[in-house]
Amino acid sequence: MRKFFKKMLTAAVTAACFFMPVSSQVEAAVERNPVTVTNARWYPAYHIAPYAGWANDPNGFCTYKGDYHFFYQHYPYATHWGPMHWGHVVSKDLVHWQNLPVALEPDHIYDASGGCFSGSGIEKDGKLYLIYTGHVDLPVISKDYADRIESQNVAVSDDGVHFEKIAENPVIYAPKVEGVSQSDFRDPKVWQHNGKYYAIVGSRTPTVDPAGNEAKGQIVLFESDDLINWNYKNIIARAEGNQGFMWECPNFANIDGQDVLIFSPQGVKPEGNKYLNWHQSVYMLGNLNYNTGTFTHGNFDILDYGFDFYAPQITQALDGRTILIGWLDMWAGKFPEDTDGWACQMTVPRELHVKGGKLLTTPIEELKSLRISETSYQNLTLTKKSSLKNISGATGELIATIDAKNSFDIELRSGGSEKTVLSYNAKNNIFKINRAKSGVFVESNNIAGNKTVEREVKLNPASEIKLQIFLDRSSIEIFINDGEAVMSTRVYPKETSTGINFVPRSGSMTIRNISFYTLGEGIPQPNIK
Repeated sequence: MRKFFKKMLTAAVTAACFFMPVSSQVEAAVERNPVTVTNARWYPAYHIAPYAGWANDPNGFCTYKGDYHFFYQHYPYATHWGPMHWGHVVSKDLVHWQNLPVALEPDHIYDASGGCFSGSGIEKDGKLYLIYTGHVDLPVISKDYADRIESQNVAVSDDGVHFEKIAENPVIYAPKVEGVSQSDFRDPKVWQHNGKYYAIVGSRTPTVDPAGNEAKGQIVLFESDDLINWNYKNIIARAEGNQGFMWECPNFANIDGQDVLIFSPQGVKPEGNKYLNWHQSVYMLGNLNYNTGTFTHGNFDILDYGFDFYAPQITQALDGRTILIGWLDMWAGKFPEDTDGWACQMTVPRELHVKGGKLLTTPIEELKSLRISETSYQNLTLTKKSSLKNISGATGELIATIDAKNSFDIELRSGGSEKTVLSYNAKNNIFKINRAKSGVFVESNNIAGNKTVEREVKLNPASEIKLQIFLDRSSIEIFINDGEAVMSTRVYPKETSTGINFVPRSGSMTIRNISFYTLGEGIPQPNIK
């Protein structure tokens, strides 16, 4: 079967090259020199970002020989999406990262025409294995003809830096079973359980099935003894109702004794003020039966309620914690930093826990190592818009506990007409973020064609609101009530817009305690050319 699949790939790539427009061939030839960063005004101080060029989905997040390795979809030759490579950084503490050479390039028949798409990493027998999707674009002949081939492939490293693709590739191809698309089949997540290896792959049903139903997203499970030879196990979960036409970037872990499936569904329609991003990132709590390959689960819920969060990937930390990093960006939008020689960044690492039937998300404790200085106040009652001495900055960490009996706003990155506004409504317990005046305007589109400037989350009733906010030069991440909700967004203000204002909206605003920390750098800063 593998030989047949390689023959099919060879024929497909030959056809694709034959049909490639001359303009595309010229573009591919021209964009061979890596770009460089020309302005660091929005380049992050401590969020993983490409040293230049484009970045999207997290990949291969794992531990290897005591270090944390993190990879990401990367195009080094321009600040837009191109044939995918894997960028690579390494850390000993999940906070301070060092750049390593590009780990994967699209240079084999099963990935050359489209790129090395997303996947995962795992240590085995002293070697680091990367399992990724090889993407081959095909000429569009008709609506009934697949426009791509996606297969799963393996690259191996003895030193965690240099990788070789194995001769046996592809190792997983779309199973020839009813209800599984042969074209959308990507983003393997691999883990070990009771001596065997398991992989889940994002998938969908055929675009239109014999009954005339539209495609439904799903996750497919495989089993292996050696990471090379894989057997199809089952479809573990499939969309129902408004849950999307394609499920990609799946992740799986047992967290606090609870099996958790994390994935990014495409095509979820807005429901009121929910699901307003172009694509979503969600989780399901359940139980995986490894014998039957079935996942008994509840409904899915949102992982991050902000504008910019997608394709999160998890790993088990050296001490057993489950850590998540997501793409702090969103498709179908603009990327103002692309004029500066780079585009896109990742979230801060987050720790996951299950409590009360919910997945809680908090920033990892290691981020405290970035703290340089602290300013604190206690028991403040504000009756008008106020700022506090030494609580301001383009980067920093703000921690506050605020009385929830009255409504209030907090203005971040404020200066002149610029501000990003957080608001809490005490009457309905809704917390919002508004970036209508956050600087260079970034439209937020969804699949219904709506353009919005706000995101919101309804909180559980409580006597106080706990906030932990991470500010970086072009991002804001808000953690609410010890992980009950998270909101992540990009912002592009002037470098001088560093103010933080506190605004009572009904009577007074009582701040029980507040601390602001200046933060150091966690990633190498670019050399400006």
